[in-house]
Amino acid sequence: MLTGEQLAGLILAMFWAILVSFLAYVLLKLARLLTEATKTVAELGERTVPLLDDMAGTVARANEQLDRVDVITKNMGSVSQNAAAVTTTVTSIVGGPLVKAAAFSYGVRKAIGSRGNGSQDGKR
Repeated sequence: MLTGEQLAGLILAMFWAILVSFLAYVLLKLARLLTEATKTVAELGERTVPLLDDMAGTVARANEQLDRVDVITKNMGSVSQNAAAVTTTVTSIVGGPLVKAAAFSYGVRKAIGSRGNGSQDGKR
């Protein structure tokens, strides 16, 4: 038969064996997890480089398009300035004589109208 000390030692030894087995199991699972994480990070790194290259190309093409739009915008600014200059020129060339002609015709109408009104005023 086992004495109390021997029984306590046996229970303690079994406890330690179970604890060591549990810790070994946890360490094995952790090792597998780290292995899978390492593989995932490596795959991600392999996929990231081409993705970054594609993004750099896309940004370069976008910058080219923005440069073209900038040139178009500058050209449109000069076109609108030219249109304003043409409008001013046409207004001064055509508008001045039209105003003079309108003033002349108004004056002629007034003169003719006052002649007609003057004769009627004398009749009163």
